[in-house]
Amino acid sequence: MTSDEFTRNPDNFCYRHPDRQSFVLCQRCLRTICPECQTPAAVGVICPECMRDQQKSATTAQRKAERRSASLRPVSVHDTRPLATYAIIGITAFVYLLQQIPGLPITSLLAFNSVFVWPGAPFGFQPWRLLTVLVVHGSFLHVGLNMLVVWMIGRNLEPLLGRWRYVVLYLLSGLGGSVAVALLAPGVNVVGASGAIFGLFGALLVIGRHIGANIRGIVIVIAINFAFPFALALIASIGSGSFATALDAIRISWQAHLGGLVTGAAVGYIYARTRAVRRRRLQTGLLVALGVVLLALLALPPVIYG
Repeated sequence: MTSDEFTRNPDNFCYRHPDRQSFVLCQRCLRTICPECQTPAAVGVICPECMRDQQKSATTAQRKAERRSASLRPVSVHDTRPLATYAIIGITAFVYLLQQIPGLPITSLLAFNSVFVWPGAPFGFQPWRLLTVLVVHGSFLHVGLNMLVVWMIGRNLEPLLGRWRYVVLYLLSGLGGSVAVALLAPGVNVVGASGAIFGLFGALLVIGRHIGANIRGIVIVIAINFAFPFALALIASIGSGSFATALDAIRISWQAHLGGLVTGAAVGYIYARTRAVRRRRLQTGLLVALGVVLLALLALPPVIYG
């Protein structure tokens, strides 16, 4: 369901298919186009009409070059598959299979703990763990549920944003989750893609609000998922008497959830406010700045916790 403001604004829908919502613009005429109408070009994706105009104005040499390029590197102009989502799921599943091989220390090499990114880390500086934590999981149920959510969200969000924006969102959200763990749970080992997944939730929430969609359902889903570990801890503490102990015992990193959610919302806001082609450089600059800020926050835990 969408709001009246959303449905009345044609900029939120493909100009050739008014019933299809999109977040991608033709790089020439700046009209909104759905995945089916997106044609890869040197400047990005363009609509069918701009492609026809470009082909009409092309010289003979340019037409020959285009035919030669097409024969060497065929591209389906109607490929709407969420390939980045499939790649994330495939890589994560492959790493989980490697985790099951006895004697192969995949988890110990890729899991995250803040002690690996502190200055003068006793176990050596290992910054790759900030992101590799996304592909290691603690159980089949853990990886299965996480990848199911990635598939459910990614198949809708990736075509809306575009493949590379989606990948950047996923990685920055995962980074934000790791940074939050370093700030709020220093010295704790964590695994899983929950930070990145909550980042997808956060971006979907902000982008949906920006285009006027009804985001009530998204808010409810986020609230349920975020409150879930606290509810479990509360129930467990009835018998043990210690809420903090019970929260630690359930081994669900709410810190990663929080960090991913906030970072994903920030990335979603950047995408929503820099949608126009003329703001592409600003978008890139803001994303880089966000990444730098997240990395800079890693300097705080050694100061706070000594």
